[in-house]
Amino acid sequence: MKNAILLFFVFYPLQLLLSQVIKGRVVNDIEKPIANVNIYLDGTKTGTVSAADGSFVLDIPPKTNNSVVFKKDDYESFTVNSSDVANKNLKVVLIKAKEIEEVVIIPFTETAYKNYIHYFLSNFIGEDQSNVKIKNQRSLKFSYDKQNKILRVKAPQTLIIENKNLGYTIDYKLEEFTADFENKVTTYFGTSFFKETKNTDKVKLNRMNAYDGSAFHFMRSLYKGNVKDEGFTVHQVTKFPNEKYPTEQELLKLKEYTKVLKSNPKTTIVIPDEIQDIMNRKNNESKYKVAVTRRNLTETDYTKKQDSKVILDFKDILEVRHDKYYYELKGKDFVKSKFPIKQATHIHSNDETFEIYSNGNNSNPTNLLFQGDFTKNKIEFLLPLDYQLGD
Repeated sequence: MKNAILLFFVFYPLQLLLSQVIKGRVVNDIEKPIANVNIYLDGTKTGTVSAADGSFVLDIPPKTNNSVVFKKDDYESFTVNSSDVANKNLKVVLIKAKEIEEVVIIPFTETAYKNYIHYFLSNFIGEDQSNVKIKNQRSLKFSYDKQNKILRVKAPQTLIIENKNLGYTIDYKLEEFTADFENKVTTYFGTSFFKETKNTDKVKLNRMNAYDGSAFHFMRSLYKGNVKDEGFTVHQVTKFPNEKYPTEQELLKLKEYTKVLKSNPKTTIVIPDEIQDIMNRKNNESKYKVAVTRRNLTETDYTKKQDSKVILDFKDILEVRHDKYYYELKGKDFVKSKFPIKQATHIHSNDETFEIYSNGNNSNPTNLLFQGDFTKNKIEFLLPLDYQLGD
């Protein structure tokens, strides 16, 4: 049985319609109310909790397109787009979550945790793990598939992340973390709720530097139509097969040879030159080469307007370049440094289109892939979607 939501349509006075309210009750599958359910706009500081009788009221900004998340540990989370439920009375049914299955073939083990916790923290939290910490880190579960070289991380509990640099505590519901070491791809996604813990000048400075030149910053400039004014330059990049990279037949030959080696670990084997050559090309050559084919694109080259919506729509790859001038605190003033750091990112759409929202979010963030400087903006630099420069 899946989570369910029932809508009861009622009439509201005009002022309530303008204020964008979501209200209703949260119950379980036998109609009993569930208290202390966290209800929030994903990626923001806007949230509430359900009362003892399961009732809730959530005020949201007008024209909001965030997901509304209903989350309580030991229950399956439920999300719904805020525009679909604004000013409606809801009945939300949450179902007890099944415990993470300890798969017999690829179990979640303590050994996997110890072997890969540092990799996970570097790719999820980022570099500054002394000031950005998961307070309930030991709740994480790790599994590693040796045959396919895939690491998976599960979080049965909501992760409580303390970011001292940006002055937030983040309730992060990690839905998936996967590292494919064979193809060198690491992905993760989840929902987040921010609570501000401090707001000093130093914290404000850190937030400004986290925002400037980020994917968050770029997407907002796309929505506003001021990409160049915000210091971004966009080029079109085309991908070509790399003739030096091993063919599928060569990769299959290498895989079969590797199996033979693993089945005879104590046997001394001289690797044939042909196999050594395939190994070298696989490790040192990229599967594809890329080249800039159109420079200095205008926004109409990769976005379009549909009614009042901004749609990101492009072929091949976008290369986004940005000169990042770090903010500095001079007395009581925030000023930009004199010398920039050059940044570059490749954006892959995989032939999909994405609606861009005013807050910098998009309609399918898990499918819009970044390669380059945007990927450095991990949890240590994560800002709420309702952040404004200078907050």
